Amino acid sequence: MSIKAGRVIDICVLTGKIMLENGAENYRVEDTMKRIANACYDGAEVGNSFATPTGIFMTIEDEGIKLQEVTKRTLNLKKVTEANQISRELVNKEISLDEAYKRLVRLDTENNLYPVWIQFLSACIVSGALMMLFGGVWSDFIVTSLIGGIGYLIFYYSDELLKIKFLAEIIASIVIAAISIFAVRLSFVSMLNIVVTGAVMPLVPGVPIANAVRDLLAGHLISGMGRGVEAILSAASIAIGIAITYRFLLN
Repeated sequence: MSIKAGRVIDICVLTGKIMLENGAENYRVEDTMKRIANACYDGAEVGNSFATPTGIFMTIEDEGIKLQEVTKRTLNLKKVTEANQISRELVNKEISLDEAYKRLVRLDTENNLYPVWIQFLSACIVSGALMMLFGGVWSDFIVTSLIGGIGYLIFYYSDELLKIKFLAEIIASIVIAAISIFAVRLSFVSMLNIVVTGAVMPLVPGVPIANAVRDLLAGHLISGMGRGVEAILSAASIAIGIAITYRFLLN
């Protein structure tokens, strides 16, 4: 493998890894990697890529192939946008291969997620607002917001500790349902089911569902079904946690 081909493949794989780990659709990842490779060879169709939710394959014809494992998936659209911007600048010949690689390495290693307190406030706002959309009353707004925020914090720290997303969702939904039941019994809120529905919304896998549909529509059946199963398992985890709590605390 030539030095140029090795650097191009490294850039393609690193770009795809950053995008896939942070919430981009598989078909977008593959398209971006191909565009980079082809642009680096003056538009010749030499790049071939294949992405799954857990791995990336990239090859340049007659040069070499590389496999990159993807072990984590989160939601950080800022990183996706920045990776896209670097790829566009490289395709347009605005930056060199070395500069693009250095920027991608820096982007991959930096942690630019919002602070936990901002995520907590966002979860509170989402919980209260969606509770109202589901037919709730203003008197339940503040308590629902707090329950949703607390549930999100439980999920966040459980995921950090256990490294098992689905178990963290079960624990968080149990806490949300339990607090909501006690809040109803203490007359802090009046509509249990709507309060619980609003409070669990920050945990609902909206992005995996949307990505699964978009991948399926784009013809990427393997990644679409994989992301769909992930979304179904997340939704089932939330439902299991709520059902367990209802079973033991409402009887």
